[in-house]
Amino acid sequence: MTENSNSSSRWDKTFPPSDKVKHDKATFRNRFGITLAADLYIPKTAHGKMPAIAVCGPFGAVKEQASGLYAQQMAERGFITVAFDPSYTGESGGEPRYVASPDINTEDFCAAVDYLSTRDDVDPQRIGIIGICGWGGMAINAAAIDTRIKATVASTMYDMSRCLANGYFDSMDADARYEMRKQLNAQRTEDYRNGSYALAGGVVDPLPDDAPQFVKDYHAYYKTQRGYHPRSLNSNGGWNKTSALSFINSKMLAYSGEIRSAVLVLHGEKAHSRYFGEDAFKKLEGDNKRLLIIPGASHVDLYDRTDIIPFDTLASFFEEYLK
Repeated sequence: MTENSNSSSRWDKTFPPSDKVKHDKATFRNRFGITLAADLYIPKTAHGKMPAIAVCGPFGAVKEQASGLYAQQMAERGFITVAFDPSYTGESGGEPRYVASPDINTEDFCAAVDYLSTRDDVDPQRIGIIGICGWGGMAINAAAIDTRIKATVASTMYDMSRCLANGYFDSMDADARYEMRKQLNAQRTEDYRNGSYALAGGVVDPLPDDAPQFVKDYHAYYKTQRGYHPRSLNSNGGWNKTSALSFINSKMLAYSGEIRSAVLVLHGEKAHSRYFGEDAFKKLEGDNKRLLIIPGASHVDLYDRTDIIPFDTLASFFEEYLK
């Protein structure tokens, strides 16, 4: 169910194109019938059936940002890659806009595997995935259900169900969750009455004086020339306010301990989100699971800092397990 893409072919990424890689557009449908838009990166040296990697994230970003950079970098290292916009965001389909779902967004990864598996230039036995930020948790979730995925990288990951249900650093208790549920369900009523969906807002701008460092880091990426993109939720109006409901009521990673394929959890030493990656890693079993902490790196450093992100290490990991 691969389709031709109508999205623009002009270069509109937050990173420069590579002269080692061919770029094209693609679309494919997920199991819920939503058409996903993607950027395809193919090494100019490609021949025969190649290993392939699907990339998505960060949470609230689009394929022209960090996921596209990861995809192009991995294509330079010999993999066919696809960076895609999740359902309801970017150039992908789905109504209403700007909705996230632990089920549908996990399925988005599996749909990318559908697409790659049926390409003539891809070896369907050598497919991996990379999830960044909130999509790191989605990637591990996808690896738990999809046995076609032979290797997974979760980079600077969030567990979005834990984050939204418990708050940062697990600061919320049951009473606080109850108050949040009341607010979100009141918002549902208001949205239905208005016939539209209120947005939560992207990264705060301007920055308040007392903003935590990780919020400053987000601002430095999403709100500046470094990473701003006009279709990015975090760069603009953000997610629907009621998107959090699905995550509050559904725990991700419930079966991550049953993943038999290889997983690499990558995180920054100074990342505020480091505990998500370390705790997710503790649930994994088997000698093909790895945790790599990058000295001195923050959460956002692993979005686009090519001098910090260990792309050669990622390539070696995928070469080992996609063979």
